Amino acid sequence: MQMLYGYLGNRSFLRLLFFVNLFGTIYGYYWYEHQLSNTPAVFLPFVPDSPTATLFFVFVLAAFLLGKSWGLVEALAIMTLFKYGIWAVVMNLLVLVTTGSLGGVGYMLMASHFAMAVQGLLYAPFYRIKPWQFAIAAIWTLHNDIIDYVFKMMPTYSDLAVYMNEIGYFTFWLSIVSIFICYYLGVRKNRFTLKL
Repeated sequence: MQMLYGYLGNRSFLRLLFFVNLFGTIYGYYWYEHQLSNTPAVFLPFVPDSPTATLFFVFVLAAFLLGKSWGLVEALAIMTLFKYGIWAVVMNLLVLVTTGSLGGVGYMLMASHFAMAVQGLLYAPFYRIKPWQFAIAAIWTLHNDIIDYVFKMMPTYSDLAVYMNEIGYFTFWLSIVSIFICYYLGVRKNRFTLKL
């Protein structure tokens, strides 16, 4: 375990992870280009879920490289990386189950989004999240569900359109799990902590 965290805290590895996430974030916003062009301006911050999650993590890594800790961004990162990482994996599995096939892009999305979820969790011992920062991130996370499933701004999976109510219900509970994980790993007293 100590060897793992030795690698995670290594500045060269942090720089590499920073650029990987920066590239992934840019690609993610490009991926959403069509949907964003048809999205009312008021909803724009809430539509590109996964690239916004990795953008939060880019800022977390930038802070680490500067020797700082930005607790609010850390809380947003761990909640959204886990939530949207797992969400994308499950949605692509559902496409596979309902259609019987999943192209190479689908498998790439599953792998990259699973990595998103894992990286957010792995860095939890380095987070310094205050309760008020946790609360704001939790509100953001649940508010995003309202934007997606009440105002119908969720990512489009045409093969799964018939299951939108069930997906919305699943997503709400995934948000609750993500909030709990953030509290357990990043906020509560006597949690496992490390310094960079």
